[in-house]
Amino acid sequence: MKYAPAQPPSPADQAPKDLSGSRLALRRVAIDTYRENVAYLHRDCALYRAEGFQALSKIEVRANGQHIVATLNVVDDATIVGCNELGLSEDAFLQLAVTQGHVVSVAQAEPPASIGALYRKIAGERLGREDFHGIVNDIAELHYSKIELTAFVVATNRDELDREEVYFLTEAMAAVGRKLDWHDTLVVDKHCIGGIPGNRTSMLVVPIVAAHGLMCPKTSSRAITSPAGTADTMEVLANVELSFEQLADIVRDHRACLAWGGTANLSPADDVLIAVERPLAIDSPGQMVASILSKKVAAGSTHLVLDIPIGPSAKVRSMPEAQRLRRLFEYVAGRLHLSLDVVITDGRQPIGRGIGPMLEARDVMRVLENDPQAPNDLRQKALRLAGRLIECHPDVRGGDGFAIARDILDSGRALAKMNAIIAAQGAKDFDYNNPPLGLLSFEVCASTDGVVTNIDNLQVARIARLAGAPKVAGAGIDLFQKLGDTVVAGDLLYRVHASFQSDLGFARQTSAKFNGYTLGKASEVPHVFVEF
Repeated sequence: MKYAPAQPPSPADQAPKDLSGSRLALRRVAIDTYRENVAYLHRDCALYRAEGFQALSKIEVRANGQHIVATLNVVDDATIVGCNELGLSEDAFLQLAVTQGHVVSVAQAEPPASIGALYRKIAGERLGREDFHGIVNDIAELHYSKIELTAFVVATNRDELDREEVYFLTEAMAAVGRKLDWHDTLVVDKHCIGGIPGNRTSMLVVPIVAAHGLMCPKTSSRAITSPAGTADTMEVLANVELSFEQLADIVRDHRACLAWGGTANLSPADDVLIAVERPLAIDSPGQMVASILSKKVAAGSTHLVLDIPIGPSAKVRSMPEAQRLRRLFEYVAGRLHLSLDVVITDGRQPIGRGIGPMLEARDVMRVLENDPQAPNDLRQKALRLAGRLIECHPDVRGGDGFAIARDILDSGRALAKMNAIIAAQGAKDFDYNNPPLGLLSFEVCASTDGVVTNIDNLQVARIARLAGAPKVAGAGIDLFQKLGDTVVAGDLLYRVHASFQSDLGFARQTSAKFNGYTLGKASEVPHVFVEF
């Protein structure tokens, strides 16, 4: 979401107003509270004293037939908000949709209708369909404070939801917000549960399957804790913030798009929950299933290929854990009438060479161009996933998809489709042979002879983020060694790029403590467990 800078009140706004009773002049407070409505009252405000408001209590703000519920913060600085004013954070101000200085009414807010169901879940009770629909509606309407959201996330963490409750939660999340209908019997999508740096297979799968004629309207997220999301990487090549009307036109003309999903308002409760899940590092199986499948159903997908990587530093660490997650996804998808094909893939190390938007875009374009320098692991994984999607078509026999996908890629048809999508979304000037990477850099080299026996996904992702990715598109890590490679002391393991000296310093300090690589004997390379 883009915010316009706060503007000072106009002379008309500063004129005296009738602020008797519960009426206050609105003031825009230029604070991004990320998916939470926050209101600000001065401690000496007569309304604050008369109504018995307390910090972190919830108030209802009304104006022009609109109303919002906001969490109250109390301030002592009149330069933030005066005694006759009500301040609103950026999110809250935009939702109320009135001008600064407008007179609003303020009152104590009623507790959310679903608060009783939340308390029962906190107490460990099993909830029904109506309970979850009520909770999710209140979450989407921003009626819950961050404290209440955190309580819900913790109460539904790990084994606190049975599989039917996960279905109820997913169904409720898909029902809130916009639901797309592409008027096509076969609408495909591919999704990875995440956790593997450089895993930009979607940017290859989409043009391949679209070139085959399948509809694949890909709406992707931006990175939250990773060095790049699909939307961040695609934004290097083209605009990704498209209106729904633009998105629909592009999909109609090219059978696909690669856009940021924030403009489509799909499963908005999920976006609110993510705001508290990520800082807590909570990503329980039930919440993961509800988050992914609710957005796919809301986006109008009929067939989904789901990638679950396994590895020592991936989200899923073992085959039994992957199989449990697979069964949960399959149960919920079946109840939602979504055709699901789960593939378990190699998550022992990053995919490709680049970690960060520019570097990952470089890898993608090299694969599409059939460049000799293209990372083969990224190419092969994308072909296998694209092949599974192509096999969703009733005219394609099982097992034939990979060869069809490979022919589309080798012939240049996938590149042509990708270039058409880029042009339709608004192409940007990007030379993948000479990407404008951060001018500051340092190299990490092997300290001893040996074989690369482990690459810690979490650590290299952290170093790339400290270097500035994804906020700085040219920041990140360029890998030169992968699992099983033999190195001698002094060989280059990876190069870190940054645009700011402070970012470079943070990344250097972290890599000096642990660079993410482990060297040892060839026999110590972990085995791979995949199901393609």
